[in-house]
Amino acid sequence: MSINKKKLLAYLELTKPRILLLVLITTALGYYLAAQGIPSYLHFFWLLLGSGLVCGGSSTLNHFLEREYDAKMDRTKSRPLPSKTLTPSEALNFGVILVLSGIIILQTQINLLTAFISLLTCFLYIVIYTPLKRMSWLNTTVGAIPGALPPMGGWTAATGEVDYGAWVLFTILFLWQHPHFYAIGWLYKEDYKKGGYQMLPCIDKNGEMTFFQIFVFSLLLVPISLIPSFIGLTGRLYFFGAAILGIGMFFVSQIFINTQSDCDARKLLRATVIYLPLLFILIICDVQF
Repeated sequence: MSINKKKLLAYLELTKPRILLLVLITTALGYYLAAQGIPSYLHFFWLLLGSGLVCGGSSTLNHFLEREYDAKMDRTKSRPLPSKTLTPSEALNFGVILVLSGIIILQTQINLLTAFISLLTCFLYIVIYTPLKRMSWLNTTVGAIPGALPPMGGWTAATGEVDYGAWVLFTILFLWQHPHFYAIGWLYKEDYKKGGYQMLPCIDKNGEMTFFQIFVFSLLLVPISLIPSFIGLTGRLYFFGAAILGIGMFFVSQIFINTQSDCDARKLLRATVIYLPLLFILIICDVQF
């Protein structure tokens, strides 16, 4: 592989493509649901471009700030900065350019409120969540806030305001992140310890608090995910589909709580990954048909 291609792929890795894809999907969902469709594809394009740039830039800055700790962990030591494929200054400059470009696009092509929400997401992720990971197990709950803001940004892009629909989407995504990231934390708790991260499964010796958190947030997700139907955003198709998905994921979480095995932690992680796109598909189908 040529040096240029290797560096290009390294820059792409800095943006955390899987997280970027999730942010774009949830942003698009908020826009689609608020507008009951896509009234302007150009407007929609600018929204995704601006949001994607801010997200990619935030992830890049996260790489920059955590480069020392990533080098200590098996799952992250081959990342662009620990492996010295890119220099810290290259990552810092790239991250800042992406964030500023995204904010400018959102402010000029969408609206000031959406630009502010995107900037707030970046601030919470970089300035609050990133250092908190080494200070308190509450980092997962705090980190779930910027993780749940993208659909709100999509909503405000379509409506120009934050109303109950935006908050419902925010809450669903906020709750979902807890079983998802606690499953990851459980699977990689030894690796997180090497990096000095205060993830709950790392400091929760008997796992009681971890399992309690998974139980509570998985349970709450079931009724909260049904609210869109009660407030008229979606209909029966979504209602029954969301109920089945929520109960199914709660059931998988209970199996993990009972067995406390890595195998069932992986099943829970897989269930959370399956849950979200299926929920989004239900929303789209319900609105469309």
